[in-house]
Amino acid sequence: MAVASRNRGVGFSSLALLVSTGTLVCCALPIILVGVGLGATVVALTSAFPFLLTMSEHKLWIFAGSAVLLGITAWTIWRSGRACPTDSVLAAQCRKFQRVSRIMFWSGVGIWGVGFTAAYIALPVRIWLGL
Repeated sequence: MAVASRNRGVGFSSLALLVSTGTLVCCALPIILVGVGLGATVVALTSAFPFLLTMSEHKLWIFAGSAVLLGITAWTIWRSGRACPTDSVLAAQCRKFQRVSRIMFWSGVGIWGVGFTAAYIALPVRIWLGL
């Protein structure tokens, strides 16, 4: 039971990291590329991978879904009553799983933050600054 619980935390962390990476690919990458003058690269990417256009049309759902997954991941990592076994080998594995889960979670939060900033905050700030 304890091993299944640790695997679930890593599983949610992996899923949250994957989905938050999707926010970066769908929304932040094209905006960043256009911002640095690589608009032709964005055209080539969207013609080679047309699903990027579909993803960017539904970016609100992608960001909301990934935020929910990040929230579930945070709950699985920091919920109350979670403790490692007393056996030294299992305790070491438990701590390793917890460390990996936290690293993956914070990586996902960072990626989600970059994607959110690029997709929703960068353009209004640029317009407000008159750039």
